[in-house]
Amino acid sequence: MRRRELSRVLENLEKAKFFSPCLTAKHCLPGRPGDFAEYPAELSQAVKTALSQRGIRRLYSHQAEAFRRTRGGEDIVVVTPTASGKTLCYNLPVLNAIEEDRTRKALYLFPSKALAQDQLAELEGLVLGLKAYTYDGDTPADIRRSIRKKAHVVITNPDMLHAGILPHHTKWNEFFRNLSFVVIDETHTYRGVFGSHMVNVMRRLHRVCRHYGSRPQFICCSATIANPEDVASRLVGREVRLVDRNGAPQGQKRFYFVNPPIIQKELGLRTSPLAMAQRIAGELLGSGISTIVFTTTRLNVEILTKYLKDLFRKSGSGEDQRIRGYRGGYLPNLRREIEKGLREGKIKGVVSTNALELGVDIGGLEACILCGYPGSIASTWQQAGRAGRRTGLSCAVLVSRSTPL
Repeated sequence: MRRRELSRVLENLEKAKFFSPCLTAKHCLPGRPGDFAEYPAELSQAVKTALSQRGIRRLYSHQAEAFRRTRGGEDIVVVTPTASGKTLCYNLPVLNAIEEDRTRKALYLFPSKALAQDQLAELEGLVLGLKAYTYDGDTPADIRRSIRKKAHVVITNPDMLHAGILPHHTKWNEFFRNLSFVVIDETHTYRGVFGSHMVNVMRRLHRVCRHYGSRPQFICCSATIANPEDVASRLVGREVRLVDRNGAPQGQKRFYFVNPPIIQKELGLRTSPLAMAQRIAGELLGSGISTIVFTTTRLNVEILTKYLKDLFRKSGSGEDQRIRGYRGGYLPNLRREIEKGLREGKIKGVVSTNALELGVDIGGLEACILCGYPGSIASTWQQAGRAGRRTGLSCAVLVSRSTPL
């Protein structure tokens, strides 16, 4: 694929005969520079060195604010856009506290194993000598005892906390006695019936901690939602302070709304959104633009991946091998391979369910196509935010389906 400038590609796309008549709205979200802050004075030298080795010389303003508030003993919820560095908002206070006192422990809760693995790699990359482990259904039995005794940071999910940790709290007595932080990422996912279950799991966690004499701080992170303080406070059972002044730089994003053309006026039937998404993705990928396409079902992932592979297989360039599908049901090793390929730029196009909606690091894609409305505004912003993770122009295209919603 010959790489071309995204702005020129989008100008040509807007004029294309298959696209222009279907374009119902176009909105430009302006970019802005970052708002930076120096390292806090209380930050340990070991943590500063680890950050400098990763090329992080300053913090974003919301990262510094999160550190200051947690240092003051507050429970917080951080609400900033995708790829704004929320990870450091909880890693900094946690790692700094453990550097000051190696008996302290932290519990990280993520809604998926992929996020847990991603966070483990992030912690190991800081090279601070802290012991961090994932603890889930895939963890071998012979390693679990060692984790309970040695881990500074345990990374798990709500189901494992509910069924595999809290019922066996006597085996975890040292961990709960020294538990200082509980991190809950992707807080917006805990809604509805699932959210009510999660609230009760948190109540059990509070009771166990009181039994062992600890009172951990809570650090929550969420996508952009209307009532983050209310959601987080209900979830953890305490008053939670909001950190939402985003200091990360943002590139310009063009957001397109596309309605597929009507093919049977009497019944109001329109062209398949999959066909429209395929044509748009073909144009972008054919111009060398790294693209992610979100669909609503696993079947659609396989169909659209095959269509796109077939499209580029005809050219004989081998570019079809750089297009992959991603969904639940793939083996963990295959998912990790795809995630790594996206980060390193070896994979240029991916078709996914909402499995890649959450904050797994997949590098800097330039375009995002939403094949159908994801079902909520928060999910829409999350998916659209997977493109444009660095400064510079990016685009998102929402292709509507023939459903009332």
